[in-house]
Amino acid sequence: LSHSQPTPVGGPHMSAATPTTTIKIPSRRNVELLLLLLAIGVGAYAYASVDLAVLQKLPLDFWAQVGVFAAMLLAAHVIVRVFATYADPYLLPAVALLNMIGLAMIHRLDLAARIKAESNGSKIPTALAETQFTWLVLALVMFALTLIVVRDHRRLQRFTYTAMLAGVILLLLPLVPGIGANINGATLWIRLGPLSFQPSEFAKILLTIFFAGYLVLKRDSLAIVRKKVFGLGIPRGRDLGPIMVAWFVALGVLAFEKDLGTALMFFGLFVVMLYVATGRRSWLAIGALLLAVGGVLGYFLFGHVQIRVETWLDTWAYSQDQSYQLSQGLFGLASGGLLGSGWGQGFPQFIPFAQSDFIADSLGEEIGLTGLMAVLLLYAIVVERSLRTAIAVRDPFGKLLSVGLATVLALQVFVVVGGVTRLIPLTGLTTPFLAYGGSALLANWIMVALVLRISDRARRPQPSAVPAEGQEASAMTQ
Repeated sequence: LSHSQPTPVGGPHMSAATPTTTIKIPSRRNVELLLLLLAIGVGAYAYASVDLAVLQKLPLDFWAQVGVFAAMLLAAHVIVRVFATYADPYLLPAVALLNMIGLAMIHRLDLAARIKAESNGSKIPTALAETQFTWLVLALVMFALTLIVVRDHRRLQRFTYTAMLAGVILLLLPLVPGIGANINGATLWIRLGPLSFQPSEFAKILLTIFFAGYLVLKRDSLAIVRKKVFGLGIPRGRDLGPIMVAWFVALGVLAFEKDLGTALMFFGLFVVMLYVATGRRSWLAIGALLLAVGGVLGYFLFGHVQIRVETWLDTWAYSQDQSYQLSQGLFGLASGGLLGSGWGQGFPQFIPFAQSDFIADSLGEEIGLTGLMAVLLLYAIVVERSLRTAIAVRDPFGKLLSVGLATVLALQVFVVVGGVTRLIPLTGLTTPFLAYGGSALLANWIMVALVLRISDRARRPQPSAVPAEGQEASAMTQ
């Protein structure tokens, strides 16, 4: 009896020396370049419309500013072309367009603040658009470094528990005496000299990496069902631990940092990733139940939650004090109507925090409901392409990481836009890529780079074995 020989990969008639070929798949980088140029054109048009409407002329440095911005985005495209050749071609243009629309709106508000200061004879305030532009330069640098350093997203799985520890530390850092700062009633910021940033923006990336790595290891045990209640499989009691921990952490953030939005985002993120990892609807039901219980407890235990709910239910009764911001934002949306007043022709400066928390209302006033829906469709494109990447990638860690990053973005947009339009109570998160804020911009561009890295791995062609001509003929005769 002779020993059996292993069958070569590719079939019984393929030898170890069988040559391989790589199926050619278009990288579609030229599609990305064309869409990016279109995004730059739309952004330049928005900027020019603001200047022409408010100043009746273009500033002398207008084309220089547009040129610098275009050069940075084209440099980002070159980085993607070199280091993530097969990445999704639609993500970068969609995000760039969102960023340019946000910068145009912040510039519009800067002009309104400057005109008001000049008419009152007071000091002209700092142009926030210039500060945001500086943060964007740093964000694009971080975007490039992420693509260059993280050559394979699967290596991040090695840092599962390190990411958890770092994420929790960042989440709790604002509570440290001396560096934590309370702004607008929420303890979300830390100050180090003249610099301040929001550590929870980076914590969301680290905790998403942790959730993805943890669920890859534990998804089999989390999917075990012992009994069914009302048709839903109930997992074992000991497997309920992770979701209970996430629930208590979310309540802790809500209690100590008074940050309803971050608590909702992290809890929702973990429940969605848990459902995707196990496929069990029972986790969604348990998550919804815990969310309802947490909401009721938060309402009765924390005064700031009561205020948010009451002003949401009866906005106009508190329109002169507690819900002044929300009511002014709704007035702005109403005055914008279907098509808006036009860039530079509305009064978004009357909306409190128009460049940050309520930038969606500011945009809605000047570009109307139609323009605001187009902005939401841009977000939908980013989320959809990220989920498509999760479907296409082969490794489970990459699937969960891409789903998690898409969920973070989707939850942020839903919570912010839902709050300022009175669909849900106000929460205080930042509108991704649109709103003023440096730490959020840095974190969101890093997230885009990670999704592009996963997409490149998913779409990159794999070598396939092709039999030689003689071997193929031999196989056909047998």
